[in-house]
Amino acid sequence: MLELHDVHAGYGATPVLHGVSFTVAPGEIVALLGRNGSGRSTTAKAVMGLVPSRGTIAWNGQSLQGRPVFEIARAGVGYVPEQRDVFPALTVHQNLLLGVKPGAGRGRWTAEDMYGLFPPLRQRQHTEAGVLSGGEQQMLALGRTLMGDPRLILVDEPTEGLAPQIVAQVAAFLHTLRRQGVAVLLVEQKLALALDVADRCLVMGHGRIVFDGPTGSLRADAAVRREWLEV
Repeated sequence: MLELHDVHAGYGATPVLHGVSFTVAPGEIVALLGRNGSGRSTTAKAVMGLVPSRGTIAWNGQSLQGRPVFEIARAGVGYVPEQRDVFPALTVHQNLLLGVKPGAGRGRWTAEDMYGLFPPLRQRQHTEAGVLSGGEQQMLALGRTLMGDPRLILVDEPTEGLAPQIVAQVAAFLHTLRRQGVAVLLVEQKLALALDVADRCLVMGHGRIVFDGPTGSLRADAAVRREWLEV
């Protein structure tokens, strides 16, 4: 289980998170919602060790704070950044192979599994990643992370700017992770997607959690949606 308690984080002298606390259980998809600047991406980066933090961040009872990013990844935490960060000069297949943990035995997932989850990647497996469309790069980033066999995945804005059919494939991917018992923290701005795939929703405002409850509760709470999510 991922556990955050009273987490504070920011960039230099600029604080962003002000006492964030929540959990994500195995096989649970938790959507982290909020307007731009609310602290959603900073929360994911704090978990991954990409920004300094204080408070408690633990995965399966082990503290993640102060550990280098590669150690957090080897502890079973995967991260799909908003920018996707594929290696443009390498092929799709080479990018997928880079997701495998060094020295690890065979994980649950193979490149063939990724081509099954994302059929367009099979057709492009020998193509350099830099010429892929935005949707194809997102599929590749998701697949590369899964190749490391994580037990927890942090996914930051996976559907930003994507066509509806690609969004549907991303949603199917998230459902697959749930069935496999993977814990998912989904940083998302699209309320419709969050309500479709998440078991529980967190809403952030000004660096704090202002709502934490089942998806159905957020769907029924027009006041919270109006105050913290709607434009």
